[in-house]
Amino acid sequence: MNTQLSPASTSSLSTPHPMQPYWDLNLAAVQAEALDLALEWQLFEWLVQPANAAEVAAHLQLDPGNTGHWLELLWALQLLERDPGPMPRYWPTALARDYLCSTSSLNCGAAWRFRLRGLRQFAGQLGQQLRSGQPATPLPDPARSVEQWTAAARVQIAQEQQAVTCDVALRLLARIPEMASARQLLDLGGGPGYVALALAREYPQLRATVFDFAPTVTVAAQNIRQAGLEARVGVLGGDLAVDDIGQGYDLIWCSSVLHFVPDLAATLARIHAALRPGGVLVSAHAECPGDTRTAQRVLTYYLSMQMLGRRVSDQGELQEALHASGFRSVETLGEVAFAVAPVTVLVARRGER
Repeated sequence: MNTQLSPASTSSLSTPHPMQPYWDLNLAAVQAEALDLALEWQLFEWLVQPANAAEVAAHLQLDPGNTGHWLELLWALQLLERDPGPMPRYWPTALARDYLCSTSSLNCGAAWRFRLRGLRQFAGQLGQQLRSGQPATPLPDPARSVEQWTAAARVQIAQEQQAVTCDVALRLLARIPEMASARQLLDLGGGPGYVALALAREYPQLRATVFDFAPTVTVAAQNIRQAGLEARVGVLGGDLAVDDIGQGYDLIWCSSVLHFVPDLAATLARIHAALRPGGVLVSAHAECPGDTRTAQRVLTYYLSMQMLGRRVSDQGELQEALHASGFRSVETLGEVAFAVAPVTVLVARRGER
């Protein structure tokens, strides 16, 4: 009798089965729920003083046995440390203390939960959108969208900027030769304004402007006042599709904004005109890549945006559009790690004349 072996049968016994990545999708739902509950119940803050499962259960009014299993999963996810013994005590790992404790300046726990809620809602509507072409719940009107973006700028986007984007922007712009001599910078679609603030601190000669919707820049203005940088960082409110964004900038930082503009060519032309001769645009936007490794993360995150008619350019498409808009040269810095999914960074330079 001939027995046909699966491809996995001919590999090492420790080699994961080809189906493992898709089984991992099932496991991720449980892992996300375990972390979501830890954040909701402020577990990491409470465990600043190490505690065992019985003590955690008493504090949170949970079942002691199941609490122990939950804590073990959080330990496996490298969010908790534990000491040896039959009744181990648990405490947050350095990662959890830095990024998931509300007392940390890098805390992005609320931002993580915000993304989880949005992705769960979209996943639940995916079949409906495929069948009808429309989301299960009505789209908000433009005013409501601005209100929601402004609310996110106060908390969730602010957290992501402070924990992720500011550091990425500082490291990226340090590689741009023109940055050292730049005097006027525009943070285009800057939300709460923390990127502009970080750059102003790093480059004392710099004056920065945060452009976003009028209600949103009130959030940025408050953050600027709290930082004591009103003399060098200002705000400009408006709609990028129709309103003036200013002129004479040496450098424009534009991150995850162009997905939302109705006319890409017209917007890029206005950005080009806002730069002084020799000025630089640094664009950080997700693209649909040609390789499955990157595409898996990008397309999963941006699928909801695509289904709402937002623009997620194919690889190389934005670079061509920048050339067509009059930029003298467009350099790609390739894939850069960002919150949730990677982006492609393009450095476009306006000609000297």
